[in-house]
Amino acid sequence: MSADSSPLVGNTPASYGTLTIETSLDPLNSSVSSVRLSGYCGSPWRVIGYHVVVWVMAGIPLLLFRWKPAWGVWLRLQPCNLARAETLVIEIRDKEDSSWQRHTVQVQTEAISEGSLELPPQAQAEDGQSQAAVGAVPEGAWKDTTPLHRREEAVRGQQQVLRYYLFQGQRYVWIETQQAFCQVSLLDHGRTCDDIHHSRSGLSLQDQTVRRTIYGPNVISVPVKSYPQLLLDEALNPYYGFQAFSIGLWLADHYYWYALCIFLVSSVSICLSLYKTRKQSQTLRDMVKLSVQVCVCRPGGEKEWVDSSELVPGDCLMLPQEGGLMPCDAALVAGECMVNESSLTGESIPVLKTALLEGPVPYCPETHRRHTLFCGTLILQARAFVGPHVLAVVTRTGFCTAKGGLVSSILHPRPINFKFYKHSMKFVAALSVLALLGTIYSIFILHRNRVPVNEIVIRALDLVTVVVPPALPAAMTVCTLYAQSRLQSQGVFCIHPLRINLGGKLRLVCFDKVLEEGPAADSAFGTQVLAVMRPPVQEPQLQGMEEPPLPVSILGRFPFSSALQRMNVVVAWLGATQPETYVKGSPELVASLCNPETVPTNFAQMLQNYTAAGYRVVALAGKPLPIAPSLEAAQQLTRDTVERELSLLGLLVMRNLLKPQTAPVIRALRNTCLRTVMVTGDNLQTAVTVAQSCGMVGTQEHLVIVHATPPERGQPASLEFLPVESSVAVNGAKDSDQAASYVVERDPRFSHLALSGFTFGVLMKHFPKLLPKVLVQGTVFARMAPEQKTQLVCELQKLQYCVGMCGDGANDCGALKAADVGISLSQAEASVVSPFTSSMASIECVPMVIREGRCSLDTSFSVFKYMALYSLTQFMSVLILYTINTNLGDMQFLAIDLVITTTVAVLMSRTGPALALGRARPPGALLSVPVLSSLLLQVALVAGVQLGGYFLTVAQPWFVPLNRTVPAPDNLPNYENTVVFSVSCFQYLILAAAVSKGAPFRRPLYTNVPFLVSLLFLGSLLVGLLLAPGLLRGPLMLRNIADTCFKLLLLGLVAFNFVGAFMLESVLDQCLPTCLRWLRPKRASKKRFKQLEQELAEQPWPPPTGPGR
Repeated sequence: MSADSSPLVGNTPASYGTLTIETSLDPLNSSVSSVRLSGYCGSPWRVIGYHVVVWVMAGIPLLLFRWKPAWGVWLRLQPCNLARAETLVIEIRDKEDSSWQRHTVQVQTEAISEGSLELPPQAQAEDGQSQAAVGAVPEGAWKDTTPLHRREEAVRGQQQVLRYYLFQGQRYVWIETQQAFCQVSLLDHGRTCDDIHHSRSGLSLQDQTVRRTIYGPNVISVPVKSYPQLLLDEALNPYYGFQAFSIGLWLADHYYWYALCIFLVSSVSICLSLYKTRKQSQTLRDMVKLSVQVCVCRPGGEKEWVDSSELVPGDCLMLPQEGGLMPCDAALVAGECMVNESSLTGESIPVLKTALLEGPVPYCPETHRRHTLFCGTLILQARAFVGPHVLAVVTRTGFCTAKGGLVSSILHPRPINFKFYKHSMKFVAALSVLALLGTIYSIFILHRNRVPVNEIVIRALDLVTVVVPPALPAAMTVCTLYAQSRLQSQGVFCIHPLRINLGGKLRLVCFDKVLEEGPAADSAFGTQVLAVMRPPVQEPQLQGMEEPPLPVSILGRFPFSSALQRMNVVVAWLGATQPETYVKGSPELVASLCNPETVPTNFAQMLQNYTAAGYRVVALAGKPLPIAPSLEAAQQLTRDTVERELSLLGLLVMRNLLKPQTAPVIRALRNTCLRTVMVTGDNLQTAVTVAQSCGMVGTQEHLVIVHATPPERGQPASLEFLPVESSVAVNGAKDSDQAASYVVERDPRFSHLALSGFTFGVLMKHFPKLLPKVLVQGTVFARMAPEQKTQLVCELQKLQYCVGMCGDGANDCGALKAADVGISLSQAEASVVSPFTSSMASIECVPMVIREGRCSLDTSFSVFKYMALYSLTQFMSVLILYTINTNLGDMQFLAIDLVITTTVAVLMSRTGPALALGRARPPGALLSVPVLSSLLLQVALVAGVQLGGYFLTVAQPWFVPLNRTVPAPDNLPNYENTVVFSVSCFQYLILAAAVSKGAPFRRPLYTNVPFLVSLLFLGSLLVGLLLAPGLLRGPLMLRNIADTCFKLLLLGLVAFNFVGAFMLESVLDQCLPTCLRWLRPKRASKKRFKQLEQELAEQPWPPPTGPGR
């Protein structure tokens, strides 16, 4: 649950002014590959040139610089080194994309008096570094302290200036010695557990003031803009800018009603958007806002009540016994706390937090999470045992906390690198080019028809508003909103709707939870204890038959750790002269801590038998302790002392029951060629058995255990490949001779690899070139630590898998955030842990999300095609009418854009997903041969039918040509306009029905009743309008056609268009893929995992031998 984003710190770059670094792995920001920092300072000549350009171009550059702030910085300021920079341009590159995202920030300064920087003697470390307010400071040179920068004017005033900037809530301070900016959370990097315990006395007011200046206030601020600010931002959006330009153009062309309606629709849309945006911001602000009074320690034993916003790293908190919300991240140094962390992890089961042990070990919130209280979590109870108070030392504040990192990921979500979105932008650009060509043609035609110049300019620009559909973004958003609503009705909540489409492209899904979970005071001892465990009350008939069990007191606890794979407790029985310790944990690890004489010789065999049968096995051990049975004596014990020379007591065997939905879900996913991977903390053999039981590994499929040995005693690291039937495979035998006696018989149909977290770590460190081959075939990853789960997801993404992750959100937060589609199984309505949260505690929500993703993605393709065809159809109509010096009327445009197209585009997205998953996946590329072929052929058909209708009209004996000397709309109504308008209206409905195919990703068209009803109603209305216009003829400016046979001929032409459109889509769907395979040879895939699969098919790996080095 790391909250750190890129540290933006590194060595001084070779080229001045720019700092380029590679970032480390971060679950919350795992998409970032590298960050580039460029510094700029003021230049009088550049500022003068900047203002001249703005004035000459009537302020238009200001709008452009608002959309592209970095361009304004490049024009107004000059490059400089970071030490003198006043403005920074931050460029971030996604790991899957070569493009850079640019952000601009202002470097801020704050003066600090020199006297306030005196370092206390206890702050000096043995290595000459300081852990005081300003971070690590070389001894004897603290006046050049790392985050401070001395300016000439500050020197004269005996002051130092802190230089920093804020980016996405995080504060970065200038480090003079490294000539770089550093995130404030890293200033205390390297602190040991001993250092944290030394902070129990608290900070002086002087140190606290300096730290508050450097670290900033302890506030997670969510900006809530006022309505005027939101209105300005929305109005200056390129989409609404284009709308404003279009409205002005329509008014100049006398399309008053159309312009008024579009203005009203846009106004309503803006108002709804403003209300929704502000409400969401207010909701998030109220959710994260936390301001409480806390008690902090001061040197000399004093206490002070302060507001939580004044807390800084190094403060020592006194936690009340009744608990409360944590306002920061803090390390518990005295006492115990019971904490509810559901707001961060989604896991509603309370977690016990114990005091951090002293030692020279570097403190890490993730490693020591059992001793860390995270911001935003609820302390249910706090109890002090050694000393009068429960104490916790503040380690992180503000956006540097775990909660701050999650809020930052909501406010600034990582960009979605999806080919569909990129291609949609390219396609809009292609439409713009088409609009330019149409504009050139219209200028030529209008000039030939001797239209005035001002009219030519208006008509030519009007053509741009026809080709580029302004309603395209809104229509695309409706698709995901329908899918989000359907998911919510089934108990799956989504906080990132854009990720729904990614669910349709999933290639691999990692699972953590596939098993049923088992069921889970005052002291009678006269002394202080942690807790008392009392036996249940016996039934009356059983009393007297045997000695009743006695209560036991708990004197000390070492909670369970994923890294250590065990926990232990120190207890005392009533009347006992010495306490005892008991250990519970991984059988292999607990056995290694026991006296060999107490471990049976058949221990490994018994463990193998139980785990092979699918049981979950936990080892129990214990021993008496040679100390007094008191809390004070127990608290002085170290973990090493407690766990030395234990006696093995036995094995606790628990039955693992598969959840009823697990096997059908896994089978359904595998039948659709989706890889399923188990990522768990359980024993390897247990995980293998569960994988075989649920169908991840088929009965006829071969499974190989990968066991790694790190370098030791001068021997290099090695790998062993062992069949799962071998007992040495699951027990991790290192006897290479024994391992080599097993021959891996490769099944030609499929093979799987299984490995432990230890082996995964060795592969990452010593076999990076073999790791991709293991990942492509790996199915079972057992004994995986939380950070290893995140690493696994990121490594799979490097192979260009679209990865899904399903877990409970407790110890897999990082993996859920890093995955392309993370699904948290939580009872919470919505969790910030992952994009999706399922209220059902089973994995059956996974195929549900995939089906909705495929449906949403396929619908997005259909809506995009329809909006493009709608624009091109109208483009053809306008070009035909421009050629004869007329155009569509005001109310005609209104009828097409609002009554027909908007209604159809909104309702066509309501079609639900297919009931079952299929093998096929919807295409991700919009600029592909099938999509472009469909568009081009449909446009050709549309143009042919419109031209056919026009020429049929001209050939009629009753036809009277329009007056070309009068421009539109003054020459309306006329026969040419009436026919083209009537035919094109039918075409909008035909195209909507043609692109709304159901199978294989959506239900049939007839299941979308509102859409079907709208098509029938609008179609009937158009037929009536053609045969008997009635009252609508006047408002729509239609010419009356008395020839009934001609009207029926037009309906026949429309029917031909209907049949042709559906035949085109059907032929393209069924024949085009076959033709493409026949015309061009199959090209090698560009995806890394497919290349590896092809390579492994040609040259099987692992080799059919035991050890590999």
